Amino acid sequence: MFAIVQTGGKQYRVSENDILRVEKLSNNVGDKVQLEVLLVSDENKTVAGDPVVKGAVCEAEVLGSGKADKVVIFKYKPKKNIRKKQGHRQPYTELKIVSIKY
Repeated sequence: MFAIVQTGGKQYRVSENDILRVEKLSNNVGDKVQLEVLLVSDENKTVAGDPVVKGAVCEAEVLGSGKADKVVIFKYKPKKNIRKKQGHRQPYTELKIVSIKY
């Protein structure tokens, strides 16, 4: 059984016991989070929501949070001696999918 869930403006395909990194959530380590379920599928049938599947629950546990690897942004204009270097580290929350119920 798998589900398509939405959090942080992005959609993820998840199964039970999957670990995924999502946009930063303000929950503490060990908290349970319920995610919006857009689609549920098992071996026999597939149910798509409009926009969410009614009665479907995807429960996840917060494992921790942190920052991703640094992305370097380097902009320059040739022959003008204009250079700009900037870095960015995106914060994330790590979730473990505990159960998908429908």
